[in-house]
Amino acid sequence: MNKTVVLISALLLSITSAFFSYSYFAPTSRISIISPSADYAAPVQDGSGEVTEFEGPRTEACPLNGELLTKQHRSLWETRRPMGVMIENHIEARPQSGLQSADVIYEMVAEGGITRFLSVFYCKDASYVGPIRSARVYFVKQMQAFGEYPLYVHVGGANTPGPADALGLLSKLEWASYNDLNQFSISFPTFYRDYARLKDVATEHTMYSSTAKLWTYAKDKRKLTNKDASGVSWDSTFKPWSFADSVAETANTKPATSISYGFWAGRGDYGVSWKYDPAGKVFLRDNGGKAHVDHNTDKQLRARNVIAMYVKESPANDGYPGGHLVYNVVGSGIATIFQEGQAIDATWRKAKETEMVRFFDKKGTEISMLRGNIWISIIPQGSNELTYQ
Repeated sequence: MNKTVVLISALLLSITSAFFSYSYFAPTSRISIISPSADYAAPVQDGSGEVTEFEGPRTEACPLNGELLTKQHRSLWETRRPMGVMIENHIEARPQSGLQSADVIYEMVAEGGITRFLSVFYCKDASYVGPIRSARVYFVKQMQAFGEYPLYVHVGGANTPGPADALGLLSKLEWASYNDLNQFSISFPTFYRDYARLKDVATEHTMYSSTAKLWTYAKDKRKLTNKDASGVSWDSTFKPWSFADSVAETANTKPATSISYGFWAGRGDYGVSWKYDPAGKVFLRDNGGKAHVDHNTDKQLRARNVIAMYVKESPANDGYPGGHLVYNVVGSGIATIFQEGQAIDATWRKAKETEMVRFFDKKGTEISMLRGNIWISIIPQGSNELTYQ
């Protein structure tokens, strides 16, 4: 055989072998890598961020955020339990997919001033959700409030021994032993990497799934539906927020049509601003000085309720090179609630991990959430001033 042909064949074999070795052995990537044209790529959306836009009257209140949806929506959510998905906010992760379809979002710093989202899904679906990243203790503590045995979706997590050991915490929690949907133990096609994104960004920013795939896996593989094996519904102990159609006339409010806040000084790429849209009665989100859009809809993210909640931040001091953090998300503190272009000074209280964080006005009356999605930004105390006008 011609030596040139032999050399070329050997080179091609080496390249092919290296590619598949990387695909299999690279950190957090023991799954298939797919083409964006394959069946598991994001289908065309209808503009709502939902997989299907159901027709009919919107008469059914979502238990998590009070949003009025159709009876078809309800027929789906009544078969499942709430699911929290860790979606990252690294610059290379934007635009993310599925955030607009979440019922509730908690935003906090993961490390280094880089924020991350716990996106809680229950009443609506996202056919494409991600990039999915790793667990943190303080996100787990927020997810614990969503009834008996919620689902928690992530790709690994902080595991250095100490107060920030998220995987250690999950291994100790009774509900998480079976409801923890860690990609490390779940293969393709439930989780997969987006080949189109892989060519432009680091591998860790390419892990995706869909809410339908995740709920289907939970049902088919672990028998996790709306009820446990004893017939007890997930919401048997769940106490939701109260909901309202508009801000109460008696509320002590101030005008707030433009909101701005940061998380860490010097990390402007993660600074947030919101502009009120009176036509839609929602706030529109900017992140890092740019419109923050959902890749599924190509529209700017919006929220009916925006909450700035201040908590104490401390270093975990666990020896991790990246610097793990600890946040006191159980306890109480100050907050500001933004609804319908108005601001309400508030305090937050969360007595224990299994209770929802609740917000109260100066008179001690619990503040109702407006019907629609809820975005809670949890900000380190004293780090950046919140401004609005």
